[in-house]
Amino acid sequence: MKRLTIGELAKRCGVNLETVRYYERRNILLPPPRTVSGYRIYPDSALDRLRFVIQARELGFSLDEIKEFIDLLIDQPSITLEVQKRAEAKIADINEKMRILRRMKKVLLRLINSPCAGDGAATDYPVFESNTPAPGGG
Repeated sequence: MKRLTIGELAKRCGVNLETVRYYERRNILLPPPRTVSGYRIYPDSALDRLRFVIQARELGFSLDEIKEFIDLLIDQPSITLEVQKRAEAKIADINEKMRILRRMKKVLLRLINSPCAGDGAATDYPVFESNTPAPGGG
């Protein structure tokens, strides 16, 4: 089993050292053993976990959600009903965001393609005719 320094771990996952340290402080990455001189030495499994965290962040999961997933999977290594329910809820959230983004895109395309003279009132622009709710439900 190969051991990795914090620099090697960060480089192989495409993040900076502070990101690794931050995830360690948040207990998302397990604190690794240290050498006599105090250097962190990570096991290969840290690569998999850090890659999982990075991918989950890219998919829109919060660090709290990621920590909960990791804790659930450690407690019960096979996928649980709870993990499945959380994943389904995240999919529903993603679908809602996609719906809002499609509506926003439609409004922006109407704005781009509208024959605005540039000196009309703001209410003349189609963006103000839209029923598109503000992101976040406002």
